[in-house]
Amino acid sequence: MNIAIAQLFDGANLFVLPFWALMIVLPNWSVTRRVMQSFLPFVVLAGLYIYLLVGSITPESAQALANPTLADIARFFAEPQAAAVGWVHFLVMDLFVGRWIYWQGQNTGVWTVHSLIFCLFAGPVGLLSHIVTQAITEKFAPAPVAEPTETPSG
Repeated sequence: MNIAIAQLFDGANLFVLPFWALMIVLPNWSVTRRVMQSFLPFVVLAGLYIYLLVGSITPESAQALANPTLADIARFFAEPQAAAVGWVHFLVMDLFVGRWIYWQGQNTGVWTVHSLIFCLFAGPVGLLSHIVTQAITEKFAPAPVAEPTETPSG
């Protein structure tokens, strides 16, 4: 395996951890809010994704990916660089969904820590957890309706 690819893979794994830690451990900290407003982490990871993807595409793999079968995908991801492409894809998309869950919680007051942890380890499970948590919260603990500050005179 190419050592540079392994180092990029390891670096990508480490790169996302501070963002997850901020959202999970310090969700209400002003620094967390400021950091999570930025799209810079996604730009960095997308750049890495493109770099790895371009280096892993061959005419054969491009043809196989254009109309994939499960066997074609398995052969493609058997190559370390292609596996790194797939993993960085997961990292980018899971962090993006985690960021969405985080902002949903910040804007609605819905508890998100458990969903973020699920999203970190199994993205779609975290997304489903958040959707279910939000639905339960809306049904059993709806947001209070603001009382009018003045009564109409009559």
